[in-house]
Amino acid sequence: MEPNHTAPSPPPPTPTAEGEDVCEIDIPDVAVDGATLLICLCGLLSNGAVLWLLGCRIRRNPITVYVLNLAVADFTFLLLMLTSALLYILESLSCNIFPFFVYLKSFLLPLLLTHNMGMYLLTAISIERCVSVVCSSSPCGHRPQHLSAVVCALLWALSIAVIAVVAVLCLSHQQDQCRLALISMYALNFTVFAPSMVFSSILLFIKVQCGSQQHQPRRLYIVIFLTVLFFLLFTLPLSIWNFLQQLSYSPGHSQVVFLLACINSSINPFIYFLVGSCRRRCSLVSLQVAFRRVFEELADDTMCSDNNTMDTLSPVC
Repeated sequence: MEPNHTAPSPPPPTPTAEGEDVCEIDIPDVAVDGATLLICLCGLLSNGAVLWLLGCRIRRNPITVYVLNLAVADFTFLLLMLTSALLYILESLSCNIFPFFVYLKSFLLPLLLTHNMGMYLLTAISIERCVSVVCSSSPCGHRPQHLSAVVCALLWALSIAVIAVVAVLCLSHQQDQCRLALISMYALNFTVFAPSMVFSSILLFIKVQCGSQQHQPRRLYIVIFLTVLFFLLFTLPLSIWNFLQQLSYSPGHSQVVFLLACINSSINPFIYFLVGSCRRRCSLVSLQVAFRRVFEELADDTMCSDNNTMDTLSPVC
């Protein structure tokens, strides 16, 4: 069984009493896809700003490596969803005159890859910060210099490998094996990554609130809490929806869960900006200043006194 398409095919034209075919356009579906289109455009701009600022204007530190990769995953997801929503709108308005539906099927596997990658990266960020707080008494130099980059590379490799197995089995029309591969993928997400992300975030929250550390990067922790929360609210329904489909349930329209996933991929840059804008009183500041307040706070908190780590904290541009 091939992976399910992000949206159902539009209904065929209905013959009238005069014998003419009248195109029936599903207005709610087109409206949802129109909203998805606008949210994707907004999210592409905001994630593009994150890539530019964290890549070229903000000092590099372990967390910005994860956030940069998360922005890449979100940007790619939104770009695919933008194309998918646009093609579906054209298909609906043309009453299937053009075979857009054939091309739409090819978007699901890359969408699943970037969706999984977002979950994997949020799990890594949560565990990274949780371990750093729990083991805050350990010496600064014990953390490998390029650990974040290595973890991100391994997570990309894992996500690509999982989707490659699914693609081979599903595109070869092996229905039972395809369903088993998809169920195994979601079981991995639900039993390993999602619980690890939630548990480490809760432990981080408890440790920060009850601990005695005076110089914790609290704005960064607020960002982590909010991104994990919004992921659970807006993106986890997509995994649940797809998982139920593999169990032969019909949980309803897919466009709504994909719209929620687009909101999640678009909202993270706004979280960074709003949290970075707030000090004692909330006031609007430049995007670069807000991002520096959030992410360079960690660099100031974790930087060793020696200068051998400064090369990892400097911008790349």
